[in-house]
Amino acid sequence: MTYAVQETLFDHADRRYLSDGAWVDIRSRWVDDDGLFDQLLASIPWRAERRPMYDRVVDVPRLMSFHDLAVEPAPHPHIDVLRARLNQTYADELGEPFTTAGLCLYRDGNDSVAWHGDKIGRGRDEDTMVAIVSLGATRTLALRPKGGGGALRLPQGHGDLLVMGGSCQRTWEHSIPKTTKPCGPRISIQFRPHNVR
Repeated sequence: MTYAVQETLFDHADRRYLSDGAWVDIRSRWVDDDGLFDQLLASIPWRAERRPMYDRVVDVPRLMSFHDLAVEPAPHPHIDVLRARLNQTYADELGEPFTTAGLCLYRDGNDSVAWHGDKIGRGRDEDTMVAIVSLGATRTLALRPKGGGGALRLPQGHGDLLVMGGSCQRTWEHSIPKTTKPCGPRISIQFRPHNVR
């Protein structure tokens, strides 16, 4: 099967500079394959996780699957295609390739991720990049300066790519808020360099 990725990554591109050296690139319909969502939904080894929060352990409100592509094969061949295309475009600016793929399945509007920056590992002290490919239902990715402030609300539709770069993981936070609006499932694929989570 052939998968379509925009021939030029910069088609329909928009880099937005934020404060403190942070930026985001937004590329609408970067992936043009309506069947990929169903394939990933059926083939990815999704798992539920539990995490400590304050004085109790709670269910993580989404399903997850993490893959270190430097030491294991991708769980679907198109993930390698997407990673190669991202590395072709961003590796020089990043200074290294993307090496991991983390997948999240947001089953409905009740699934979410709280405000955070990807600061486990080198992202705590160094500029880095996180590239997110969205598939399925449109959900809002919210961004705000660390410590609070006015948030940007960026709808992420099927096939959209959002890349957070510069100091974004240290100086800004992002989230996928819950929604009460009827909402189908969404898969996000997060590509990161080594030792960034």
